[in-house]
Amino acid sequence: MTEAPALLLLLALGLCCPGIRGQGYMMKIHSITQPRMGQQLMLYCESSNMDSGIFWVRQDKAGTLHFIVFISSLSRTTFGGNMRTSKHFEVWKDRRFCWLAVKSFKPQDEGNYFCLMNINQALYFSPGQPLFLPVTTTVAPKTLPSPTTPAPNITERDPCLRTPDSETSKEKGLDFLCDIFIWVPLTATCFLLLLALAVTIMLCQQTRRRRCRCKRPAKGKPSVKRGTPGPHA
Repeated sequence: MTEAPALLLLLALGLCCPGIRGQGYMMKIHSITQPRMGQQLMLYCESSNMDSGIFWVRQDKAGTLHFIVFISSLSRTTFGGNMRTSKHFEVWKDRRFCWLAVKSFKPQDEGNYFCLMNINQALYFSPGQPLFLPVTTTVAPKTLPSPTTPAPNITERDPCLRTPDSETSKEKGLDFLCDIFIWVPLTATCFLLLLALAVTIMLCQQTRRRRCRCKRPAKGKPSVKRGTPGPHA
């Protein structure tokens, strides 16, 4: 459509210079539904005079103007690209309202929407209607603490604060030390007893042998000691 660039330029001038607005007509734009991803969005433009054609324009976040559709006073439509129909937009009007439907709202449809009229070489346009998708914030899932078994009341130097393997090895080491401290003295004592018994037996045998070597006197005869004869002999 050849008039679209010129109308977009006039709209840009109107946004910069509010005095370009005509005072004979009042235009308002409203949104029936809120923007939702993939859902239909309904807008309508209200004016005191709908005998002229209506332009629908969108201004994106960067400030660029995009022509959407023009509907004439006879309800003939011309969409962007000089198309008669559109799969994404739908427009119709009556004597007071002009309706615009976005069939499936997408992020590229976000921006400020305007409706315009060109009457007697004068441009009339509505205030901008901002339409943006709601910002969704993702909340991190809460991690529940793992259940823990309460530890018994123990001191810092408690040797029981070890793993089962270390406790088992320690018990084995203690058992081995206990065996050493018990059995070594007992074995030494037994050895000393055996040694004393052997010495006692040897001494007893030697004493008996000495007694057996001595001569015993005859029965009834006193024993006479041999010695040097006296002076009376």
